[in-house]
Amino acid sequence: MKLDSKTSVITGGARGIGLAISRAYLEEGASVVIADVDQGAIDEVLATLEGEGHAASRLMGVRLDVCDRQAIDAMVASVTERFGGIDILVNNAAIFDMAPVLEVTEESFDRQFAVNTKGLFFTLQAVAKAMVARGRGGKIINMSSQAGRRGEPLVSVYCASKAAVISLTQSCGLSLIAHGINVNGIAPGVVDTPMWDEVDALFARFENRPLGEKKRLVGEAVPYGRMGRPEDHAGAAVFLASADSDYVVAQTLNVDGGNWMS
Repeated sequence: MKLDSKTSVITGGARGIGLAISRAYLEEGASVVIADVDQGAIDEVLATLEGEGHAASRLMGVRLDVCDRQAIDAMVASVTERFGGIDILVNNAAIFDMAPVLEVTEESFDRQFAVNTKGLFFTLQAVAKAMVARGRGGKIINMSSQAGRRGEPLVSVYCASKAAVISLTQSCGLSLIAHGINVNGIAPGVVDTPMWDEVDALFARFENRPLGEKKRLVGEAVPYGRMGRPEDHAGAAVFLASADSDYVVAQTLNVDGGNWMS
């Protein structure tokens, strides 16, 4: 198993891509900490994972708002107390909003950057400090998006927040590899999760489309032939968390069915 005896923290781990990565890490032998803002979802997911046969001794749930730096520090401390340290961090927590440029509110701008960029950075910083103090290196994976590769007229702030994630991945990767910490990223494309139904409703509003049409169109436009699924990202996340990626530094891997080439 590629992640045997490793301890991983997945933010936003109670649903979607985060949950798919959590399952993959458990299958590869890691202990998994589900760090999510929704305590009810955490409790439900832990019960589900145990019901699937995963040992409770390798599972932990922590309610985490990545906008709260005290909560981030408390999470790192509680995971360290339980498992002895953190070997892998997946920075997956994020939110989405959209509006025409002339209608973007300061509240929406600040909230997206607070979660998608600032929260990601300070979670990375806190975990990296613990990794450096422990002296065993580690792996940090930042979830960006194909939206971080290019602008979109209705998604200016989200695109900018995810572009910043790619930039932070480069800078942090170059800085932390000296401590044996590999920082890399994954840029998903369009992924069929419950959140995309909310995205579709926003496109229906701003582009005057029937519900479901935007989701159908973006799926048809993917060269692979369909939208991504959460589990499509698990292999890349295992690779970037394992020794197989020891010589991969500061990269963001596109996992998008061919939507973007870079």
